[in-house]
Amino acid sequence: MADAGRSLHPSAGGRGRAGRRTLRLLRLLLWVGTAFQVTQGGEPELHACKESEYHYEYTACDSTSSRWRVAVPHTPGLCTSLPDPVRGTECSFSCKAGEFLDMKDQSCKPCTEGRYSLGTGIRFDEWDELPHGFASLSSNVEINDSTNESTENCTSSKWVPLGDYIASNTDECTATLMYAVNLKKSGTVNFEYYYADSNIIFEFFVQNDQCQPNADDSRWMRTTEKGWEFHTVKLNRGNNVLFWKTTAFSVWSKVSKPVLTQLMYKWAQPKICNEDLEGAVKLPASGVKTRCPPCNPGFFKTDNSTCEPCPYGSYSNGSDCSHCPAGTEPVLGFEYKWWNTLPTNMETTVLSGTNFEYKGMTGWEVAGDYIYTAAGASDNDFMILTLVVPGFRPPQSVMADTENKEVARITFVFETICSVNCELYFMVGVNSRANAPVETWKGSKGKQSFTYIVEKNASVSFTWAFQRTTFHEIGRKYTSDIAKIYSINVTNVMNGVASYCRPCALEASDMGSSCTSCPAGHYINRDSGTCHSCPPNTILKAHQPYGVQACKPCGSGTQSNKIHSLCYNDCTFSVSSGSRLLDYNFSALADPVSLAGGPSFTSKGLKYFHYFTFSLCGNEGKKRAVCTENVTDLRIPEGEAGFSKSIKAYVCQALIIPPEVTGYKAGVSSQPVSLADRLVGVATYMTVDGITSPADLFHPESLGIPDVIFFYRSNEVTQSCSSGRATTIRVRCSPLKPAPGSLSLPRTCPDGTCDGCTFHFLWESAAACPLCSANDYHAITSSCVAGVQKTTYVWREPKLCVGGNSLPEQRITICKTIDFWLKVGISAGTCTAILLTVLTCYFWKKNQKLEYKYSRLVMNASLKDYDLPAADSCAIMEGEDVEDDLLYTSKRTLFGKIKSFASKRTPDGFDSVPLKTSSGGPDMDL
Repeated sequence: MADAGRSLHPSAGGRGRAGRRTLRLLRLLLWVGTAFQVTQGGEPELHACKESEYHYEYTACDSTSSRWRVAVPHTPGLCTSLPDPVRGTECSFSCKAGEFLDMKDQSCKPCTEGRYSLGTGIRFDEWDELPHGFASLSSNVEINDSTNESTENCTSSKWVPLGDYIASNTDECTATLMYAVNLKKSGTVNFEYYYADSNIIFEFFVQNDQCQPNADDSRWMRTTEKGWEFHTVKLNRGNNVLFWKTTAFSVWSKVSKPVLTQLMYKWAQPKICNEDLEGAVKLPASGVKTRCPPCNPGFFKTDNSTCEPCPYGSYSNGSDCSHCPAGTEPVLGFEYKWWNTLPTNMETTVLSGTNFEYKGMTGWEVAGDYIYTAAGASDNDFMILTLVVPGFRPPQSVMADTENKEVARITFVFETICSVNCELYFMVGVNSRANAPVETWKGSKGKQSFTYIVEKNASVSFTWAFQRTTFHEIGRKYTSDIAKIYSINVTNVMNGVASYCRPCALEASDMGSSCTSCPAGHYINRDSGTCHSCPPNTILKAHQPYGVQACKPCGSGTQSNKIHSLCYNDCTFSVSSGSRLLDYNFSALADPVSLAGGPSFTSKGLKYFHYFTFSLCGNEGKKRAVCTENVTDLRIPEGEAGFSKSIKAYVCQALIIPPEVTGYKAGVSSQPVSLADRLVGVATYMTVDGITSPADLFHPESLGIPDVIFFYRSNEVTQSCSSGRATTIRVRCSPLKPAPGSLSLPRTCPDGTCDGCTFHFLWESAAACPLCSANDYHAITSSCVAGVQKTTYVWREPKLCVGGNSLPEQRITICKTIDFWLKVGISAGTCTAILLTVLTCYFWKKNQKLEYKYSRLVMNASLKDYDLPAADSCAIMEGEDVEDDLLYTSKRTLFGKIKSFASKRTPDGFDSVPLKTSSGGPDMDL
């Protein structure tokens, strides 16, 4: 005999069964639609059908995706006057989980308290009788057409409902359990079974009108001598007929063991109810066998029904282990999504909310597909759940990147249902140290996920604590307030398991190709399996990535480091401003600096400060801003090592409580958080990568030099900051503030942020001014002193630059003074005057000779008129005085004479002299 068990999911409902029960059989996650033809008898006198005597069903969908709702009697021919058919809902219509379809008005309605619904599925877990839609048939394995005697002998060999399960036959007949279903979309069938006797042949298969293939070996079920099995088969859309068939071969007189499922019921601890009161639910009988729950991904089920991890190099989805294909490697981690037993590396307890002592009670209970908080002893108790991971095994590329803080990450899906202001805490402890709170959720929260990045390769404990209320009251009021965790996924776990394999880089060896890790900053070529370096100024964000598209370009004003793991700024920046190119060097601002905000006060008057630390640029991208929590250190005696939480980032924040408040010698630093884990870009415009730095948050710039803005993002995601925190630092030229200058917070947001997610800062310094160039100075030339002239270069005022080009050296040139040129002028004038005097005397003397010659010619002419004898000679005779006989025919000025002499020279070198006749005739030239 073969018995099929109940589903593994807990049921708060059921047909008349009290109490919460672990489900035991056939869970069909599919749409069910069965068409029936109702044949009414010919009885003339039938009473009108009552509502309790019929039910509604849908007809099959037609070609227009329409169907009708018809009334079908429970017993055909018993009554008449059924309701008329009405048009049904669309064939694609479905209700959500937690709702059911009320066939009377064809609408979805929520399940009543204590009951559940699978939405688009149907579950069978009550086997008092054969559920509607099932059929049980029997036959003999040796049946033939010539006799029906053997068939009659097998009439009673059928599947028998036995309350919590249905059992097969144990004789040598063939018993078949069938269920027909019409799927509106693809689905699955899941069932649990116990099959302990190999003398029974047990097979399961599906027949449908879409000819879904079934491998020959997949229809034969495996024996489960020491436990229950869970079996799942995919179903196609359309008609599907499910067959469970068993046949026994009793060679000996031994009775075969049927296919079964065993349940053990116990009260949830602590027990806060009295089962002896009137109307109280009794604990169901234990011992009923049920299928063992499925294993989590990466595990397989052993012969003793326990889950063991798959060996390295293989993977599983919770069933059998499979070896990773060639060219792939397993992705190690822990993925918990089935909560049938608490994993071995998890533990749960209850912490008193009054005296903070552990009570040795169970704080969380498993419930199949989630784990939830137990009742506890008091409403203000903390329900504690802890997961311990001994260490991590990140990829080689991560280990080579000293600035990459992500060693691993944990992601969990949770939900809180609260009637008052409950709280769910998530805490992390490193190396068995005290847990530090990471995130807190208050009140009811819908189903959502949260991711935390592990930044240190060490033994880490993850703790969830749920408190219903902070007030201690007598009695229990909020036991229905619970927290649920649906799944927990931890990556890169040392000695973890794999649910899948990924492509890897290949290297040749004597045994063939094997997987190897690519060097940092290299991606994998999918076609060849070789490693290639990312292009310049790109970073590789994913580990073991595939294709050059995995290399992401750096933002403006940044460059990649050598291993392409991060983008950073080397403290230099250039930008065009008008017709001028401005070059910056912020090296003087590279060292960490701090800023304390104004005092703030808690609701009880406790004073504290926001303390910020900055590491602007340089250092090849190393994060040098450190914020520390020293609360623990202050309570440890001197000389003893203590544990303190520290954060390294480009910008971080901590809360500082001054000594006068704490009573310690030094102030207390607590709650350090990172505000900037990666540099997004550097620019002079206000928005980069969705981060905006409004200019009106600070006093305006007045020197005409643009602010240089650094844009950062953090990796940590919070409830209010779904994209993580962001930070902007405006670096402004201020010549009167020597390095490192001064930092300030926005005028309207004294805590540095106006929305809690984006932080803004202004850094003013002379080191933020652009580098000096030839445009920043001008030349001044001195007068000539003692034959020397000096040219001096000076900065333009106000000086708006720093470093860069130095002032040119003073230039000295030889020059001539005014006294020298005056002497030269006087000397030249004197020489000119002397020359003119000499020339004047020369020409005057020569003019006299010419006049004499002229007078002689006149005299000779007169003698000719009177027939006088001609003169023998024109020369002056000895003893004659030229001046005595000189006759002036006309009076001329000195200038006129010189002009006359110059103009009357003939080409042959002789002078032409105008003469007058004695008769007063016209002049004639000689």
